Amino acid sequence: MDISIILIAIVVIVLIAVAAVYNSLIGRRNQVQNAESSIDVMLKKRYDLIPNLVETVKQYMNHEKDLLENITALRSKLVTSSLDKPERRALESELSQGLQQLNISVENYPDLKANENFLNLQYNLNEIESQLSASRRAYNASVLDYHNGLDKFPSNIIAGFFNFKREEFFDIIPSESKNPNVKNLFDN
Repeated sequence: MDISIILIAIVVIVLIAVAAVYNSLIGRRNQVQNAESSIDVMLKKRYDLIPNLVETVKQYMNHEKDLLENITALRSKLVTSSLDKPERRALESELSQGLQQLNISVENYPDLKANENFLNLQYNLNEIESQLSASRRAYNASVLDYHNGLDKFPSNIIAGFFNFKREEFFDIIPSESKNPNVKNLFDN
């Protein structure tokens, strides 16, 4: 066998291997970008859906709003104020009457739409957060796979040659570690 044919065969095999590793790294990098965009999709869904759901719930709540606000105000006065006995009894009586009215409303309308909407809001909040969490886990898994491709031999040589850059893992920012304050949406 001619040595030049062997050298050509080795060069072709090396080029095919380099192309395969390069294409694998490109695929992994694209998977990271795809996973990152799915996080953006979930964030957009959360951004669009939650205010709309809250607004829907607020519309259904209007018929109960005054009664609930009155009960809440009375309860706050009873808890936070230092009242003498007659004032306290009067407020407790008023609170009892309000609670009675609320119970009558619930008894007359056991299938209150506001209740359904609250349950729907709660379900959708949980669903969106679960989907967002899953998207973030998928992103981190893609980054790990990509980093493995960048670090393992022989792909690390090709990654260095073609200047592939590492991606950041998704780390939660301190403000996102707190529960979202849906009450603020109701107050607007």
